[in-house]
Amino acid sequence: MHAMPRNKLSRRARIATAGAALTAAVAVTALGAVSANASAPAGAPAAAPVAAAGTTTTSAHLTIDAATEAAQAALDAAEKENQRVTVAVVDRNGNTLVTLRGDGAGPQSYESAERKAYTAVSWNAPTSQLAERLAQAPNLKDIPGTLFLAGGVPVTAKNAPIAGIGVAGAPSGALDEKFAAAGAAALAR
Repeated sequence: MHAMPRNKLSRRARIATAGAALTAAVAVTALGAVSANASAPAGAPAAAPVAAAGTTTTSAHLTIDAATEAAQAALDAAEKENQRVTVAVVDRNGNTLVTLRGDGAGPQSYESAERKAYTAVSWNAPTSQLAERLAQAPNLKDIPGTLFLAGGVPVTAKNAPIAGIGVAGAPSGALDEKFAAAGAAALAR
């Protein structure tokens, strides 16, 4: 068998190598042109940030300490009446801040408390009032994440909802809502 010298490539290899080199050169040249065009001219001042006057709002939020205080006050109120409940506190957007599941609270109470809190803050009304609205608008119950049973109350600041407190597990929604209201009242002290 006859060996080809190391410095000689076959015609096919030379064409492939030249094509690859040409492609690489074109890519580098194009990248350099794009890169040069994308940058600001030398010595040009940097653009200053533009303030969007009147296009933003500020909102109040419940702190984690306040949410914990409210949840504990609601749980304490329930325990004083020998009720086994779960308490949930959600922020303005319905995100859970704190959930306290009392000793012996049923497994269904966890999700129910969160959904009551979410419902109360979403409509800025106690869920007992919202449950009454179902007679006129039965499709409200189809909104995901909501629960139209008594036991949720909103927490407001400057007449705007900032949180919701939901309680579930007592034998009646009226008791759940009483305990949720005790949690909200703790924030007013």
